[in-house]
Amino acid sequence: KKAIDEDQVKYIVGAVCSSASIPISEYANEKGVLQMSPTSTNSQVTVDKDVNVKPYIFRACFIDPFQGEVAAKFALEELGATTAAVLLDQGNDYVRGLAEFFRDSFEAGGGKVVVWETYTSDDSDFSAILTKVKDANPDVLYLPDYYSTVNLQAAQAREMGITSTLMGGDGWDSADLDREATDGGFHTNHYSSDDPRPVVQEWVKKYQEKYGSPPDALATLAYDAAYMLLQGIEEAGKADPAAVAKAMEGLEYDVVSGQSHFDEFHNPVKPAVILEIKDGKTVYRATVSP
Repeated sequence: KKAIDEDQVKYIVGAVCSSASIPISEYANEKGVLQMSPTSTNSQVTVDKDVNVKPYIFRACFIDPFQGEVAAKFALEELGATTAAVLLDQGNDYVRGLAEFFRDSFEAGGGKVVVWETYTSDDSDFSAILTKVKDANPDVLYLPDYYSTVNLQAAQAREMGITSTLMGGDGWDSADLDREATDGGFHTNHYSSDDPRPVVQEWVKKYQEKYGSPPDALATLAYDAAYMLLQGIEEAGKADPAAVAKAMEGLEYDVVSGQSHFDEFHNPVKPAVILEIKDGKTVYRATVSP
């Protein structure tokens, strides 16, 4: 409210997490401020409770239904999984959304979720719910939280002798992911630095030179979000949020995370990638288009 009412900003690039972006979107949309979230994947960021699009709200990332569907399809078709366990933070919009869409897609494809357990953001000991996972011995253990929580869950699962293949979402994408505990696991993501397209390789090179490490998906999507917003302003020919929003709806974007355009709900139609944790590294495994 300070940014909008006092500082008079007309554009917001952010926020990162859906639980912040959803309330921001409600106020920004009411005030005619264009919000472009790089990384908030929950469906409710760009639509209201009646699934009406918020005219001033956009995002640069694909949404949880697509991400959950891609993960479930990969588990069923590529890993041959028939059973899965899912652990989720019920109070986190991002985590809950991913978990629910994975479950629905996995079961629609013929699989069975044999363990569905919740925890809170304050929990650090997952032994009680992991005991249920060990007893059920599912083919896949889906952990859709951010890397900091996944590190704890994965390490504790391995300590308990759980051998299920670990899977997760784009929240795994971090230099701080415990690649020893998650070794052999897979996660959905927005791009791969191994993509040979010139726009990707130029971005990776420049980022590496400046920061000394390859860009993760959050850095990449923030770059894409700013680029897409600037392209909309240029197309509109004026810095009026209403005109820019209208212009953005009709554009094609050749950005780092993939060629895209917006659907009627202001979600970009774009591919996802599957990344594998292997021998201490994150490696490209597959690209899945909408």
